[in-house]
Amino acid sequence: MEMRVTTLLVASTWMTAGALHANLVWAQGTALATAIPAATAATSTTQQTPSDIIQSAAQFTLNEMQSNRDAYRKDPSKLRPLVDKYLLPHFDTEYAARLVLGQYWRTANNEQRKRFIDAFYHSLLTAYGSALVELTPNRLKVFPTTVDPSADHATVRTEVTGYNADRIAMNYSMHKTPEGWKAYDVKVDGISYIKSYREDFGAQIHQLGLDSLIAHLEGGEKPADVSKTTDVKR
Repeated sequence: MEMRVTTLLVASTWMTAGALHANLVWAQGTALATAIPAATAATSTTQQTPSDIIQSAAQFTLNEMQSNRDAYRKDPSKLRPLVDKYLLPHFDTEYAARLVLGQYWRTANNEQRKRFIDAFYHSLLTAYGSALVELTPNRLKVFPTTVDPSADHATVRTEVTGYNADRIAMNYSMHKTPEGWKAYDVKVDGISYIKSYREDFGAQIHQLGLDSLIAHLEGGEKPADVSKTTDVKR
């Protein structure tokens, strides 16, 4: 897969600028691969630092992908059990969904909230699974992060090297929960996926309603394509 032209265009609306948009699109698939790991047997998630969590994500997720990469390439949907096992339990999906929906979260009922969370994250996996499969451990660098013991938010800096040697800055926003540190946002070259999706989804919800957005995501549409297929104007 070509990094900047084909693979990078696996769909996202993180930016409207062409070249950087491509970086962000591919990096979203990368972000899913490295966002959250399972706890090690020796260290609980409540003891892990934010950097520990991101670093161990690479070890757990990428090592398992490496051993079955051909199978995942043939059928990216096979990644779902891997993501459910290592990633989603330690990603604050509800908090992220609240931020993405913004004001519309407050007016949504419990069923709509649950449907949106499930549809959104499964649609991300479906849309970016092929990009996730291509990530290898040697292309990810996690920088050490010093966090004050009293802090409840942290940013973990990472860097991904593309096939053409371009370096993409990818920072994970995390917050402290009773279960330990959890990620909720990813900023690629300074662009937040939460902010970008909030703008795109907000336009559709404003015109067509939350149920319309959820239905499109449940129908298998890529998150970045929803506003295009519904002719939403911002």
